[in-house]
Amino acid sequence: EQPKMPVDPTLERTFRGHRGPVTCAAFHPSMKVLVSGARDKTLMMWNFKPSMRAFRFTEHTDAVNSVDVSSNGEVIASVSADRTIRLWTPHMTRAKSSCIKAHIGAIRSVRVTSDSASLVTASDDKTVKLWSIAGHRFKQAFAGHSNWVRCAVPSPAGPVIASGSDDKTVKLWDMNSKSCIVTLYDHSAPVKSVAFHPGGNVIASSSDDQTIKLWDIRTHQLLQHYPAHMGSVNCVDFHPSGDFLVSGSADSSVKIW
Repeated sequence: EQPKMPVDPTLERTFRGHRGPVTCAAFHPSMKVLVSGARDKTLMMWNFKPSMRAFRFTEHTDAVNSVDVSSNGEVIASVSADRTIRLWTPHMTRAKSSCIKAHIGAIRSVRVTSDSASLVTASDDKTVKLWSIAGHRFKQAFAGHSNWVRCAVPSPAGPVIASGSDDKTVKLWDMNSKSCIVTLYDHSAPVKSVAFHPGGNVIASSSDDQTIKLWDIRTHQLLQHYPAHMGSVNCVDFHPSGDFLVSGSADSSVKIW
């Protein structure tokens, strides 16, 4: 059999409603709703059914930098340059959000843990913080980066957080001991994004140095180095199967590896 030629993706839908640059987006696990955040300080909830209207949430007072939806679909978490986390209930379209005053600098990223119980945030105050969704309780802070922390993601397979910073490092943190497990120094410019392989033993990182790197978190060894793009690599993520890696860059391209 002849191998099938890959088919270029086609545009499925365009959602218009933000009044400023869109900074982040996340699917609801039902795959019927997309949530997006923008520099216009708003969160939009878009329904895939054309007959269903979109909803705008306007409680942040500065740019929305990151959004995530819990795997159980019950919580939307957004973070902002206004230094707060806001928790929203997806099915209550007119509901107010709960607000957590979280950091003393702009918050760059938020991720919900795979058990939908906790949040991980990263901030310009150089810290990563862990929060309990129930009761909106602060659990712990991880300090050690020497510059803004751009991203922090929890492992899908254990009590580990990976973070990337403008200090050019990737750090792994142990949620139980609250300590830094290892610092990875191989990038030569600020780290923009980190992602765990679905198996939990490999992380990918991307950077302003135009590269993607893959690491084994058990041995702390560099597994792969991709001179990936002709500009900053702003985001990287694994396909849920673990077989593909997707990157987006300031060179205007998206690549699948």
